Amino acid sequence: MKRIIIIFISFGIFSCSSKKEINNGDKTGSFSGVFEYGNFSDKINFEIEQDSASFKVFFSSLEQNANRIPFQVIESIGDSIKFKLQSDFYTYSFKNKWIENNSKLQGVLTVDSITVPYTLEKELLSNNQNPKNEDVSFESNELKINGTIWYPKNKGNKAIVILTSSGNADRSASRAEAKLFAQRGFTTFHYDKRGTGNSEGDWQIATIEELVKDDINAIKFFSDKTGISLTNIGIKGSSQGATKIPYVLNELESLEYGVAVSCPGVSLLESDLNYWKNRNAEIFGNEIEAATKFQRKVFEFIAGKLSRTDLEKAIDNAKSNSWFANVWVPNLDEVQIDKKLLYSPIPYFQRTKHPILILQGTSDEIIPANSNEIISAALTKSGNDNYKTVLLEGASHSMYNIGESDFPYWSKLHPDYLETIENWINTVSNNVYTK
Repeated sequence: MKRIIIIFISFGIFSCSSKKEINNGDKTGSFSGVFEYGNFSDKINFEIEQDSASFKVFFSSLEQNANRIPFQVIESIGDSIKFKLQSDFYTYSFKNKWIENNSKLQGVLTVDSITVPYTLEKELLSNNQNPKNEDVSFESNELKINGTIWYPKNKGNKAIVILTSSGNADRSASRAEAKLFAQRGFTTFHYDKRGTGNSEGDWQIATIEELVKDDINAIKFFSDKTGISLTNIGIKGSSQGATKIPYVLNELESLEYGVAVSCPGVSLLESDLNYWKNRNAEIFGNEIEAATKFQRKVFEFIAGKLSRTDLEKAIDNAKSNSWFANVWVPNLDEVQIDKKLLYSPIPYFQRTKHPILILQGTSDEIIPANSNEIISAALTKSGNDNYKTVLLEGASHSMYNIGESDFPYWSKLHPDYLETIENWINTVSNNVYTK
């Protein structure tokens, strides 16, 4: 069965740590444990809170990128409590009972036709592994940008900044990953891209140069705020964020390293077109090449490379073809030109000498499959011998594990993803790195 990446329907909820002592006789608290079914396992957490009227319960699984997702339809009677989560595809029904003086939560999850038991234990504050966080703001190009710094339990000089990526996602999209890095000992910073979350500006009309300037200002602010030198700070980006890695490294030469995840070895336009082709290959069959040739013209128009007159001519020439009904043509009057699509990271990779990790999944349907080879060639051209490329078998563009699973209703990060990054960073930091 094909793995499905679940997107829970929820409102953004920010984590907050309770300051009161945990009383095992109390039904509230943080309950954690390992959920297992066949070859699938995942650490999950329920946070149970209570006011004068009712219970509130939140779900977290950092490896699912789920952080304090509010449960719905909460019902509690005596020592039992049940609630639900709703995704785009499934309803997850949880039935639980407090046991052993409310120190454990014993329950079952029913989804589709499967019912799975689990037992979660209440966490003591002294054993709480959640890193502390601090919401901050800084100025970039006369805009106020908001972000969060995550502090590891044992502070050191390891630090990483997560660059923003494409679309309108705010920092909540990288919150789980930021916490995971902090749990591994990294002081971590992530922030809302301009025009997302609580940050000012408009990311849609911003150029790549402006977005990179925001990243640079974020890194400098983070260094000043934490007192961690740029020489001890690395940067990590995924997808469009990864394409900015070599650009930023060339601008801030003191940075320690870069981690580029799911980075296209071509322009953003070519990557988007590759994704469109992969998604539609089955629909178009042997006409996919002709359809892709036309679809390219649409993307080139959006990128400002092709005039509207030339696109309209292409539409007139193509509309008699049987495949035309299945291509994507937006309302031309509503198109906002986005020259970011013409940006390619390759010229910047050809100039950087920094240690760089190139991480790509073999099940990535968005970027071209040979992207890692193109980037490696560019780094070789620069004379850089401090880079490493890693292909994760079965990892998607978002680094989720797409392999066979006995429990295909939840997707989680590839098991080698974070460990691969951490091990490589340690070799760089310990100056024992070899290509």
